[in-house]
Amino acid sequence: MQNTTSIQDHLAKVYALWLREFKVFLRERSRLVASTFTPILWLFVIGSGLGSAAPSELPPGVDYQQFIFPGIVSMSIIFTSVFYGSYIIWDRKFDFLKSVMVAPVSRATVFVGKTLGGMTNSLIQAAILIAIGVAIGIPFTPLSLAQAAAVVLLMSFGLTSLGLALGSYMYSLEGFQMIVSFVVFPLFFLSGALFPLDNLPEWLSVLTAADPATYGVDALRNLTLGTGTYGVELDLAILVGYTAALGAFGVYSFAKMKAV
Repeated sequence: MQNTTSIQDHLAKVYALWLREFKVFLRERSRLVASTFTPILWLFVIGSGLGSAAPSELPPGVDYQQFIFPGIVSMSIIFTSVFYGSYIIWDRKFDFLKSVMVAPVSRATVFVGKTLGGMTNSLIQAAILIAIGVAIGIPFTPLSLAQAAAVVLLMSFGLTSLGLALGSYMYSLEGFQMIVSFVVFPLFFLSGALFPLDNLPEWLSVLTAADPATYGVDALRNLTLGTGTYGVELDLAILVGYTAALGAFGVYSFAKMKAV
């Protein structure tokens, strides 16, 4: 009975932290519009523009706009999730973080609550892009849609954990943005979001294989278009491993974090 009460108390605290993050998100609707506009711009402008000179290695029956669609969904998750760590700095500036840290709640609980808040933001943006994907001819089925949602959840949890971990070590937004720029752009450009992973130079193949986003993009491409470099099972296995490692890094960083 005591264990059940403890679990319920823990879940209530996680829910309270998630609800606070979600309400902040709802008050900033312009952030949703701005962060969704860029992926849509890439999908239609880059997808249509470069589509006229698309690589000959594209799978049969798949145009370039459809090919990069999983990469654009991943782009939205990468940028939204990692940059979510900036809210740690805002919370520190307004002393909200201090009030949370002195409350009778573990650092791990705070981390999980804030991570779920960041995941919610990413999921809403991914849902908008998936709806657009249906409009441009991405052949979703109920099963592939559910599987794609699972991939999005894994990616957003891992990358939000990374963003929060980085934010826990930073004390200025300028410093955070500078450091994160060296993280998000390699994650995106090395993921194979914009080009096939076959026949790459050896040095580039090594870098793409080390990028966790590569396996999210490839899994989404397998699930939505039926084509990919790796199998879905391998993609998911590696993605779960990366997510667990980044989650552990986030919990460790929060345990060491100073509120001021």
